[in-house]
Amino acid sequence: MPRQDVPGGDLRFAWDLMNGFVSSYTNRIDRKGRVSVPAAFRQVLAADGFEGLHCYPSLDFAALDAGGNGLLGEIERQLSGFKPFSEDHDLLSTAFYGASAHLSFDGEGRVMLTDELREMAGIADEVSFVGLGYKFQIWEPGRFREHRETARRRLLALRRADGRQAEASPAGEGAA
Repeated sequence: MPRQDVPGGDLRFAWDLMNGFVSSYTNRIDRKGRVSVPAAFRQVLAADGFEGLHCYPSLDFAALDAGGNGLLGEIERQLSGFKPFSEDHDLLSTAFYGASAHLSFDGEGRVMLTDELREMAGIADEVSFVGLGYKFQIWEPGRFREHRETARRRLLALRRADGRQAEASPAGEGAA
């Protein structure tokens, strides 16, 4: 569940990692089009009180966003920033809800991704499940490897830029 006691600055909230989606897993899609959702992710969804998972095409990547009540709560918080019935609200609602699917688990913890969702994410016979705290993403494994490398390069660049900023400011400046 989101924590409200996060100090300082740019973060709206931090996710309690004990209750969030962490790590990544790659699983095969079986002949019938089913894929096993990692047990750790199913446990988070169960603790969240969500049966199955809410899934929609990512707004930013060739992947799927998925989760339970934590994700739906974040969607509602995003939508609350727009007037109901406004064009922006309706467009975002269409992206978050109109293009989504509620996927139910079978008795073995598998879901069947719709053909439309698989096509949008370029998924064929394997998927990578990637934890992002309050949600997770479902990727075609090759695309995820590229994305993970891009994320690492970007993080390194940000760390280096942050280090240069810290070196450039006089000691103690900006301290509260």
